[in-house]
Amino acid sequence: MYKSIDLFAGIGGIRRGFDNAFGNEISTVFVSEWDDNAKKTYKANYGDNFDIAGDITEINEKDIPQFDICLAGFPCQAFSLAGKRMGFEDDYKGMCRGTLFQDVVRICEYHKPKVIFCENVKGLTIHDKGRTFKIIKCAFEQIGYTVYDKVLNSKDFGVPQNRERIYIVCFRNDIDSKDFNFPKGEKSDTKIKDIMETDTVSVKYYLSTTYIETLKRHKERHKAKGNGFGYEIRDINGQAGAIVCGGMGRERNLIIDKRLKDFTPVTHIKGEVNREGIRKLTPREWARLQGFPDSFRLELADTHLYKQFGNSVTVNVVEAIAKEIKGVLDNVRQQK
Repeated sequence: MYKSIDLFAGIGGIRRGFDNAFGNEISTVFVSEWDDNAKKTYKANYGDNFDIAGDITEINEKDIPQFDICLAGFPCQAFSLAGKRMGFEDDYKGMCRGTLFQDVVRICEYHKPKVIFCENVKGLTIHDKGRTFKIIKCAFEQIGYTVYDKVLNSKDFGVPQNRERIYIVCFRNDIDSKDFNFPKGEKSDTKIKDIMETDTVSVKYYLSTTYIETLKRHKERHKAKGNGFGYEIRDINGQAGAIVCGGMGRERNLIIDKRLKDFTPVTHIKGEVNREGIRKLTPREWARLQGFPDSFRLELADTHLYKQFGNSVTVNVVEAIAKEIKGVLDNVRQQK
């Protein structure tokens, strides 16, 4: 039985991938997440018999149970291409997000797990001309790990989402990891229409005519400035753009769904519900874009769920990598 810890756990996306890959051969012994709403979604979906710890900077590494695998999707906002790319100097709500990875190093230096797994935005690789990423890799190497990294795209792993992320896998130096390879993925035929809700969705997901006009003006302003931001209506026979950190991207992943017949608003809106069928994807559809099963419970308000899935990972990609990691660990176990 492999024991794992889940740091910066969010709603448990990385854990879900590892659970899928390892089956009953893995057990989570410690979870840390500071966001209260993310904790609620996590607890609704995992039956752990221990409390979720809070701020990782206040956790003594000696208080964490011994573990074999460290899962750490440290916050991406500090390195995101959509943000200011402040990196190590980024300070948000008193938490220096650009340096939180150092807590992963602190904890793993003490416990010396077999494997460390990290996920972050692609922008991490080019931040500060690559120096930030070099420091992160060197930190893991200095505490005794062989570091592998690769940018993978979710669209190559069975979900219709064009989402590139950097994945980092560290094996302890005494583990023979020379046969480790990142999964290649393959071209997927999965389309947006394959993850759409079967039934007609609520009218609340359909945009008002006034809001559509606002989006059009907003896009024109950005276009005039040479920026690429703005709303986008996706072909349901194609792929979605990345659903990104913080829940942004709803308006960049609009679709046309003409199944709605009752256009009576259920929320206060300006104007009227559009008759073109333009709507946002629902939280359940966002969950599917990230590879979460329909059994995954969504119990919070939509605003929280959009943020949580935008901040999460694509389960399919993590699962594919985790299977490769398991192969290495199983080989080591068999050689003993």
